[in-house]
Amino acid sequence: MYRNLKKNILILGASSDIGLRIVEYFLSKDWFVYAHYNNNLKSLKNLKHSKKNLKLLKLNFNNQKQINTFCKFLSTKNVSSCVNLVGYLDNKSFKNSNSESLIKSLKINTLIPLFIHRALIPRMIKNKFGRFLNISSIGVKYGGSEFTFNYSFSKHALEYIPSYFKSLTKKNIFINTLRIGVVNTKLLKSVKGKNIKKRVKLIPIGRMAEPKEMSRIIYDLASEKNTYITGEKITIAGGE
Repeated sequence: MYRNLKKNILILGASSDIGLRIVEYFLSKDWFVYAHYNNNLKSLKNLKHSKKNLKLLKLNFNNQKQINTFCKFLSTKNVSSCVNLVGYLDNKSFKNSNSESLIKSLKINTLIPLFIHRALIPRMIKNKFGRFLNISSIGVKYGGSEFTFNYSFSKHALEYIPSYFKSLTKKNIFINTLRIGVVNTKLLKSVKGKNIKKRVKLIPIGRMAEPKEMSRIIYDLASEKNTYITGEKITIAGGE
């Protein structure tokens, strides 16, 4: 259907457990991958040794100069798809949070990805194709847990879709949010006070998801496979 599609994808938060599996999956489908990371480079470097169609991009979301340079760079590239997996977790409870910590979470998890999306749109309009997929959390549905207040609040804000994005649908540019449930990742295990065994018992399917499972679902929503779904909040959480 899309014979002339420029199969280039930007993955924000590519060094996460799910991010690595998504990078591998898109590479296996002959996409060129721009993989963003901040500190965790080791796993991505291992991929780079065997994949020529992978470019690693370092960006600290707290550095405005880097952000400006990053967006300027992206505006010159024909990126067709963007998956946002950025997930900053500070283990703050509602009682211990303050305006500074909440603003930091909102900046990293919500605002910077939104402005990165904006930098990609002009080229997508020109190429008549664009797919955005923001990764949210099932915790938004339940109000988060005790020590994920800032994280869950910022993910809730990420689910907001500006009317401008809706107007881009006619130009074949789609945006969706994927609410992911409990996945076997390092991020899950880093949540303060998390009883994982107890949490898993709440899942109707009876187990956590694996990052590789998520990569296949994400591919279908963020690639040319998606020909009709946009403006949606889709939950993948084993029945929760």
